[in-house]
Amino acid sequence: MVMELILKDNDFLRQFEIAVDDHLATIEYSLQERKIFLTKINIPDEIKDADFQGNFIKAVFENIEERNLSVVPTCPAIAIFIRKNKQYKSLLPVGIKI
Repeated sequence: MVMELILKDNDFLRQFEIAVDDHLATIEYSLQERKIFLTKINIPDEIKDADFQGNFIKAVFENIEERNLSVVPTCPAIAIFIRKNKQYKSLLPVGIKI
């Protein structure tokens, strides 16, 4: 199943959001200087698409890249994603190794 993901940056709640049907998936963040700390990912159990999490993280990384920010993954799922997708290591700030 291919679904179009529409990413919303809810800066009031400090989270990226994607609505799927009536469910909201989020990645919480904290923004400090030119770094964005990705702290928590929440995907409702009702979203059963196996590729959803990876596609959600990719959409967030594209947004971060466009804003010319560095990513500090404090959430294990996001650190694992970067390890598996080495093309995103360039988003890490100097001195951060995963």
